[in-house]
Amino acid sequence: MAATGKVGSIKATARAAGSLYLVIFIANMFAYFFVGSSLVVPGDAKATANSIMASELLFRSGIVSYLVVFLSDIGVAVLLYLLLKPVNRTLALVMMVSRLIQTTVHGANLLNQFFPLLLLGGGDYLAGFGPDQVNALVLLFLNAHSYGVLLSEAFFGLSTVLLGYLVYRSSYFPRIVGALLVVASLAYFLDSFGIFLLPSYEAIIKQVIVAPAIIGEMAFTLWLLIKGVSVERRQERALQPA
Repeated sequence: MAATGKVGSIKATARAAGSLYLVIFIANMFAYFFVGSSLVVPGDAKATANSIMASELLFRSGIVSYLVVFLSDIGVAVLLYLLLKPVNRTLALVMMVSRLIQTTVHGANLLNQFFPLLLLGGGDYLAGFGPDQVNALVLLFLNAHSYGVLLSEAFFGLSTVLLGYLVYRSSYFPRIVGALLVVASLAYFLDSFGIFLLPSYEAIIKQVIVAPAIIGEMAFTLWLLIKGVSVERRQERALQPA
């Protein structure tokens, strides 16, 4: 009975991780691609400010979606550690911590998404700013948020490359999924370091990294949801030296 319960617990852990991964994927797509792309007009402060004021609820929905991502990320970090610690406890711990750091940086960076609402909401403290100055500050904070995301991606890239390595070495996940995660991690590193170093190539870098990142993470998400974990192989792996 105890063994059966343990098997069920491991499978439930895998399904929970997959479910949270799916939530993260959907919420990220909504906040970044739908809200960000539809409301932010690159290089045009006035148009961006007008767009946000005209669709304030949509803009606020993007902020809430990011909060959902961060809370889900905490759960994913812990669940993946539990699933992969038999492979290498130290690397699994580093993977978990780096993902939590990414979440912390990204969470603090979310203030740069909220400041535009304070600026556009008016208030006595803005009496010294003209409309053009307010609009410029709105775009400044949104641009700062974009760079904050790139900063957090450096930690996420580290977490993802370790995740890919652990999945590849696990024997209870397909090696191809681990390899795809490693490729995805390289895309995150390129997005972060590449844009910081070569900002003029941002558009090209964004086009290059989208497919590997989505394919790698979705492959792992779907495997967790549909197949879960080979419990027997995981138990065997736990008995082997790391």
